Amino acid sequence: MASGDQKFAERKNQPVSPPTPIVQPTSPTKRVLITTLLAGVIGGGAALVSKHRKAYPNIPTVYATNFAIVAGCYCGAREFVRITRRSEHDDVLNSTIGGLFSGALLGRLQGGPYGALRYSVIFAAMGTASAYAGHKAKAMLENHRNKDSIKLPEWFPIQILDDEALAKKKAQEQKIFAERSFGRLNKEET
Repeated sequence: MASGDQKFAERKNQPVSPPTPIVQPTSPTKRVLITTLLAGVIGGGAALVSKHRKAYPNIPTVYATNFAIVAGCYCGAREFVRITRRSEHDDVLNSTIGGLFSGALLGRLQGGPYGALRYSVIFAAMGTASAYAGHKAKAMLENHRNKDSIKLPEWFPIQILDDEALAKKKAQEQKIFAERSFGRLNKEET
C-alpha cells in the first residue's frame, strides 16, 4: 500500500471535525475601516459602469467618495451604539439605532431638518434590513459549508469513489503507466 493510500485510509477513519465558523474582524476600527474601504470600491465600480462617466470623467471618484462617507458614517454610528450598549456586534438593534443617528446627521447636512427625518428613517430601515439579511445569509452559509451535505447526481461525470473503486482505479492507472513506460523502452531500443 502506497503512502498516499495510507494517509487516505487514516483520514477516513478519523472523526470529521465540525466546519469552522465564518470569522469577522474583532476590533471596531477594523470593522468600520474594512466596510468603508469596501463601500468605496463598490462605489467606484458602480461609477465605472455608469452612463455618465464619459460626460464627467471624475464621476468614479465622486461615487467612491460618497459611498465611503455614507458607509463610514453608518458603520461608525453602529459601532458607537454597540460599544455604548455593551451588546454583541450582530445585534440588529445596533443597526437600527446607528441608522437613525447617521441618517439624521447626513440628512441634516444634505437637506435640512426635513431631510434629517427622511434620511434617518431610510438609513434605519436599510441598515436593519441589511443586517438581518446578512445574519440570515451567514447562518445559511455555515450550514452549507459541510461537504457531506453535497450530493452529486448519478449522471454527473465526477463521482466520489469508495475504497474498492479507488483501489480498482489505482490498479488500472498503474497498468496503463507500465504499458506506456514499456512502450517507450521498446521504441528507444529500435
